[in-house]
Amino acid sequence: MSGPMSLEPGGAEQDSLALRLAAPGPPRRRPRWALDDTTLAVRLPRQGPDEEAVSALAAELADRVGPAVHPYEVAALLEAEGLSASVIKERYGHPNLFSLASALYDRVPRTFPEPAPAADPWRPDTVRCLLRGALFALPGLAYPLTAPLWDAGRHTAVLVVAGLISWAWGQALGHRAHLRMTAGRREAGRTLLVGAPLGAVVATAAAALSAGGGPVTLVAAGQSVYLAAAGVLLVLGRERLLLAALTPLIAGAAVLLRWDLDPSSRAALPLLALLATLAVTGHALHTALAVPPAPAAVRPRLLRSLPYGLFGLAAGVLVLLEGHEEPYAVIVLTVSMGPAEWLLYRFRGLSVAALRATATPAAFLLRSAGVLALCLFAHVLPLLPAALLTGADPAVLLPLAAALWTALLLQAFGAAWPSAAICLAAAAYASAATLSGLPPGPAALPLCCGAAALCLAVCALWTLGRPAPHA
Repeated sequence: MSGPMSLEPGGAEQDSLALRLAAPGPPRRRPRWALDDTTLAVRLPRQGPDEEAVSALAAELADRVGPAVHPYEVAALLEAEGLSASVIKERYGHPNLFSLASALYDRVPRTFPEPAPAADPWRPDTVRCLLRGALFALPGLAYPLTAPLWDAGRHTAVLVVAGLISWAWGQALGHRAHLRMTAGRREAGRTLLVGAPLGAVVATAAAALSAGGGPVTLVAAGQSVYLAAAGVLLVLGRERLLLAALTPLIAGAAVLLRWDLDPSSRAALPLLALLATLAVTGHALHTALAVPPAPAAVRPRLLRSLPYGLFGLAAGVLVLLEGHEEPYAVIVLTVSMGPAEWLLYRFRGLSVAALRATATPAAFLLRSAGVLALCLFAHVLPLLPAALLTGADPAVLLPLAAALWTALLLQAFGAAWPSAAICLAAAAYASAATLSGLPPGPAALPLCCGAAALCLAVCALWTLGRPAPHA
């Protein structure tokens, strides 16, 4: 550096470090990873942002900038893209990351695409629901099969008493077992192992007291034992085992359509079905109890299951009052419990969909009313031709079915006391009016069922028309 330095064009300065001003001209986009000069350059700062470069970047990132709700989200996106402070200043003319992010946020219109539809968490098992409906009705085949062996006029009341107690006990026990199922299958199995035999004993004792002893007590005991065992299998989800156990009963009823059976066969087939039910119930309980116990399982209070038992008692009374006038209506109602369970799942799935599709509480309430009306209509509509075919009065059957389904809906969301209280009030007044001739006489049952259905629907809309129970 002690000698003279030539400054002529094309001289030796092209082989050494040079300081030069950037030639004026239109801005050029350069790759992110390199500058566009082959030598170190000192540039004069650009006056303002490079709108063309910013627009190109906005078009490139539009699908990811559009859903942003704040410029900070765009800043995080640019940082993830690897844009450094020097690149932001030199290429886009913005002083920092947040300035460029704000420009992109203002330039790209807001777009909020709908998320991909999620799977329905309440999708029902159609086959299982239909099977459960059939299993509710199949035990009734034992009554015509054994009809010559007992006096319907004298013994029906005894079996009704045992059946009502078994129904109420089974509802309460099933609820408690499902509560215990949250802790573990072993805990639910232990609850069923203790509760089911105790319920059969209570129902048999009540039948024996009402009958004053006699052979009908054995029939009531068999009915109570079967209902207890079947309840265990249904709670544990062993419907197919129960169907297999009822095969002798189904075969006997099928044979009875064409040929008569001797008394020993009429008694042996239901007894064989009962023994098979007890055997598969023992197997199911043994499997449940083989599961390791859950640590620190908490026992729920017994009072939590009380309203479910009271509802079972009230529902049994209402159904039997209808069956006293129209016996085939009981069969229709019993079979419809399978589709009713399917509709309970559909209500929950449609409510979750309504929750995703609405933005205000009022809109969700309106849509919930539509979902409730749709499910009620889908439940009672098939019962109309069934009532006409069996000779039942639709004015009684349809309100009763609507009341029972709406009560089950409230119970599914934990609102058990309102459904139990309303159904108990309807059953009490209908029983009193039917047995003692209080006004309005024969019209008491349809009026009570209609009033109960209306009150339960209002209660369901009030309880379930808010987003909180479905979240």
